[in-house]
Amino acid sequence: MVQQQRAAVTRAQIVRGAAEMFDKSGFEGASLVEILEAAGMTKGALYFHFRSKEDLARHIIAEQHRISISAVQAIAAQEASAIEQIVMLCHEMTRQIVQDPIVRAGIRITLELSADDRGPAGPYVDWIAACQGLAARAVAEGVLVDTIDPPTFARFVIGAFTGVQTLSQVLTHRVDLEQRVDEMWGFLLPGIMPTTRHSGMMRIRAARTDVWVTGSPDRKD
Repeated sequence: MVQQQRAAVTRAQIVRGAAEMFDKSGFEGASLVEILEAAGMTKGALYFHFRSKEDLARHIIAEQHRISISAVQAIAAQEASAIEQIVMLCHEMTRQIVQDPIVRAGIRITLELSADDRGPAGPYVDWIAACQGLAARAVAEGVLVDTIDPPTFARFVIGAFTGVQTLSQVLTHRVDLEQRVDEMWGFLLPGIMPTTRHSGMMRIRAARTDVWVTGSPDRKD
C-alpha cells in the first residue's frame, strides 16, 4: 500500500511537471530534461510510468478531456435551464484554463499535434455533442429560436469559445478571458433568443456553476 501511494505521488509529480513544461513550451519545445527538472524526478522514474514523451502528452490530453467531461456531468446535475448550462460550461472551462496547467497543456498539445494529424479530435467532438444536446433542449424549452439547428449551433459555440480564448492568450495571456467570454454571450444571446424571452438575458448571461472540477493527475488509467 505504501509503495502504491508513493508511485501515485511520483506519477502525479511527473504529470504536473510535464503539464507545466508543455503549457510553457509546447510538445516539441519541451524536452525530457526540462520535464524531469520541473517534476524533480529521474529519467528512470518517468519511464517506469510512461513509455515516451508522446505517451505522457497523450495522458495529459486524456486527463484534460476527463476534466472537461466531468464538468459537463456536474453541471447537468444542477437545476438550471439548458441555455444556462451552456453558459456555465463556457465559464467553467474558462476557469479551468486559467487555473489548471493540465487543462492548458492538454489544449495546447491537442492543437499542436493536430497540425500533422496526430491530435485527437475526441475532446472537441464530445464537447460539441454535449453542447448540441443542451441546444436541442433549449430550443424545445423555447429559450432559443426554433430556426436554430442544434448541431450547427454547437459547433459555432465551441468554435467561438476556442477563438476567444486563443485571442485572449495572444493579447493578455488570458488575464481577460472571463470578461471576453462574458462579452461573447452578450453579443450572442440577443440574436438567438426569442424577443419574448429577452427579459431573462441578464440572468442567463450571469449563469455560473459553483461545482468546480479539477485535475487528478494521480488517477490510474
